[in-house]
Amino acid sequence: MKKTSLIQKLEVSKKEFLEISKSIIQPNIISDQKKYRILLKKYLTLEKIVFLYEEYKKRLASLKEVNFILKNDSDMEMKELATIEKYKILENLSSIEKKSYDLLFSSKEESETEDDRKAVIVELRSGTGGDEACIFVEDILRMYTMYFKKSGWKYKIIHAQKGGIKGYKEIILDLNGEKGVYGNLKFESGVHRVQRIPKTESQGRVHTSAITVAVLPKVKDIEVNINLSDIKKDTFRSSGSGGQHVNKTESAVRLTHIPSKITVECQEERSQHKNFEKAISVLRSRIYQNEKEKRLRKISIKRKSLVSTGDRSIKIRTYNYPKNRVTDHRIHKSIYNLAGFMNGNIQEMINLLKLFENK
Repeated sequence: MKKTSLIQKLEVSKKEFLEISKSIIQPNIISDQKKYRILLKKYLTLEKIVFLYEEYKKRLASLKEVNFILKNDSDMEMKELATIEKYKILENLSSIEKKSYDLLFSSKEESETEDDRKAVIVELRSGTGGDEACIFVEDILRMYTMYFKKSGWKYKIIHAQKGGIKGYKEIILDLNGEKGVYGNLKFESGVHRVQRIPKTESQGRVHTSAITVAVLPKVKDIEVNINLSDIKKDTFRSSGSGGQHVNKTESAVRLTHIPSKITVECQEERSQHKNFEKAISVLRSRIYQNEKEKRLRKISIKRKSLVSTGDRSIKIRTYNYPKNRVTDHRIHKSIYNLAGFMNGNIQEMINLLKLFENK
């Protein structure tokens, strides 16, 4: 998020704080305990934001003075001191910005939608780049599972198709958590691009590969009614590890929803019945998401930017290994700690995307 955008949001928070400060002392508010508690909670959060805003403005004023000295003062010793001071101010500004993002994000949590609170189906698929794309699917899978662990969420693999040499051509996860699973992960849908030197590259050239990520909210049968007569069911033998059972039993299930032509496979369970249940769950989520995307496309005509459409054809992020940088193209934000990001530290980027969407 740009500084001007952050300042605008902080200014809005300050105005809201001043309004609540006036209303919270009114007798009719004090007598209504429920309303008073809600306003008090908001007042205390906004008070912290306003404090940071005042500190932020002071640091910006100091930065302006230091830049003036660096540009106009001829005394080299003074310039050296100003340079040291400038680095300190920039560190302070960065710290205040991060705290501000966190507080602004937490103040928006109550505005989450019903979908935001749902569990999800996460689908990862290799795209352009052959074997390297399959390896990157595995890398992104590791990144997400580490993030899930930090968030206290539980996942199960529904379907997995191995790559030619290593990694996965496709993997589907069933993810559950107590709070905000879809609300956090919905921003991950789209094309994820990687730029790095593959291990198989003998001349040290940087290659570009891509994978697609789809995050679908899990829905109940009452939300999406699927007519079983519209489904074509095929069974086949599972591939991959699993012993003699895999080779002898047609436990894997492929479902095709004839009206939408959506196809789902599931082969991770030993039981055909369990694979059918999981495949139906994924199918229901995909149908729901398709309808949702149609609605969002209509909305996006009126809005210049919509970061959570779930459109899987849009390039949303680039992971540049030579420059140790991950860039989200929707909000033009780069984080220069790719190793940390790939170890599941992705919440900062998600928070920025949430703030951008709320704006």
